[in-house]
Amino acid sequence: MAINKNAFIRYQVLDKCFRNPGRMYFWEDLLEECNKALLELNPLSNGIQRRQLFQDFIFMESEQGWSVPLEKIRYGRKVYYRYADIHFSINSQPLNETEASQIKSALMILSRFTGSPQFDWIKEIIPAIEDKLGLINKEKEVIAFDANIDLKGIDFLSPIFNAILNKRVLNILYKDFKTPKPYNIVFHPYYLKQYNNRWFVFGLNEERETPYWNIALDRIEKIEETNLEYKFDTIDWEDYFYDIIGVTMPENKNIQEVILKFSNELAPYIITKPIHPSQKHKLEEDGLTVRISIIPNYEFERLIMSFGDSVTILEPKYLREILFEHFSNAKNKYK
Repeated sequence: MAINKNAFIRYQVLDKCFRNPGRMYFWEDLLEECNKALLELNPLSNGIQRRQLFQDFIFMESEQGWSVPLEKIRYGRKVYYRYADIHFSINSQPLNETEASQIKSALMILSRFTGSPQFDWIKEIIPAIEDKLGLINKEKEVIAFDANIDLKGIDFLSPIFNAILNKRVLNILYKDFKTPKPYNIVFHPYYLKQYNNRWFVFGLNEERETPYWNIALDRIEKIEETNLEYKFDTIDWEDYFYDIIGVTMPENKNIQEVILKFSNELAPYIITKPIHPSQKHKLEEDGLTVRISIIPNYEFERLIMSFGDSVTILEPKYLREILFEHFSNAKNKYK
């Protein structure tokens, strides 16, 4: 039995009602709640009848569903419905057989596109989904993914994503690293970007009139939608980020050719994992010469420093001097 969108909404409504100890839900009440939710989704919906409602009960109680602990409690001549354990929820249960089957079918469809260059990202997503959702049998863990399990603010990812899709203006309570107290930002979200296992949202800061404002999700304390008119952007965000590494756009936005010299030991890694899409390299006896066209920023400097004494900046001269100062300061701290 496939779970379509209407069925999914009904199961969510029933789950919420069954978990509510403050009200007795008779079948008439449950039918009304389900049809109310369906009508909100589609004003032309005819809803469901009593027969479909009881079929939903049977499915939710089955092993193909979630084996819900549904109690039928007599009240006079009528019966109301409630979970025996009000802490139970279908959303906190492992995948049931129906859900697992549907996800496997979706993955089979996705796998058809793995041969196309524009769908290379699917090659990483499929094993991640199979592993995390338990769709494959394994005796022990055989794959690990780079993730920050303690990352704050990840709960805001979904509401911000939906706000971008639905063109909603947000009121964000934000606390950066420099200010002692949080403050409010009226924000028109445009683009989400992940870098170095942190999420950032870019958009219009209405007070500053800046359409490229950068907000780190882990510094957000609260989000509320507003009824303000959404101001659309015309920014090509893929193009905006192409010339930088990371998320910081410097005030001086000139693209420059940066020439780097990597040691022979590090050369194979830089060849197989370029530090920027514009990278051109030449392997010589004394190391790997790399040329990239970027707008140097904070993240680029930190990236170069992470290579330690295995890299040297040849050009431009001012950037070479900046990195020299960074390494000199680091050296002095170890004296």
